[in-house]
Amino acid sequence: MSDTLPPTRPTRPGPWDSVPTPTAAAPGTRATTAPEDKGQGLVWSVLSTLLLGGFIWWISGSWVIAVAAIVGLFVHEYGHVLAMNRLGMGPAKVYIIPFLGGLARGQRMPKSEWDGVLVSLAGPAFGLLAALPFFALYFGTGQTMWLNGVFAIGIINLVNLAPAPPLDGSKALGPVLARIHPMVEYAVMIAIGALVVWWGISNGSFIFAAFLAIALIGHLRRGQWRPEGRRLSWREAGYSVGLFGVTATACLGVTAAAFLVPTGGDVEGALDLVGRFLSIGR
Repeated sequence: MSDTLPPTRPTRPGPWDSVPTPTAAAPGTRATTAPEDKGQGLVWSVLSTLLLGGFIWWISGSWVIAVAAIVGLFVHEYGHVLAMNRLGMGPAKVYIIPFLGGLARGQRMPKSEWDGVLVSLAGPAFGLLAALPFFALYFGTGQTMWLNGVFAIGIINLVNLAPAPPLDGSKALGPVLARIHPMVEYAVMIAIGALVVWWGISNGSFIFAAFLAIALIGHLRRGQWRPEGRRLSWREAGYSVGLFGVTATACLGVTAAAFLVPTGGDVEGALDLVGRFLSIGR
């Protein structure tokens, strides 16, 4: 799991929140800024990575999937970091959360909702590059176990595109839905969030499901908050949907390739391979 979090809480309230009254600074006082985020300490970063990798190894039973998930996580989050730094939100830092995933955190809020959309999609799009070495290992050795890594990386980025808080998809499509009406965003986020939580429970990913459930409840309590900058225009909303579609298609393609490549593109054989991989039907 990944997420992009601002260093401070935005000031634009959601549809169910009251508008805060601005307060003026006392005469003679100087405005202060939040101290720069120093990032996660080295020791805690290494420990968190080992805990996360060990947990993935334990639940998957595959060290290839564990390694691929960690590599994919770092590449995914670095995509957020690159976008944040490019759009004036940096220097951004990467945090590893034991048993859950990671997040990228910037020093400043995005200047507009459009920048926020670009940051949210940069993670899944850039994260797919992590699949390249696993493809290379498969073609170089002929061992299908390396395709497990391709699948892991593809599914990590694909799940992150679900429009449910706090996943990247909610930050990419949320402003688009809110552009129609804030309540449209709320309805979609609640429905998709509940579906993703159910999916996590049905697949035995109880920690993942619990984390998403807590995030969804927090989302309902505080409302959908927005950057202080310019809101999304209708033209940018169209671009956002298009970029989301391209990114989702690429993630789906990489995930499917893990099963299509070893079967020579045979869809029926790929589906059979998926069933065996998921222990369904055989």
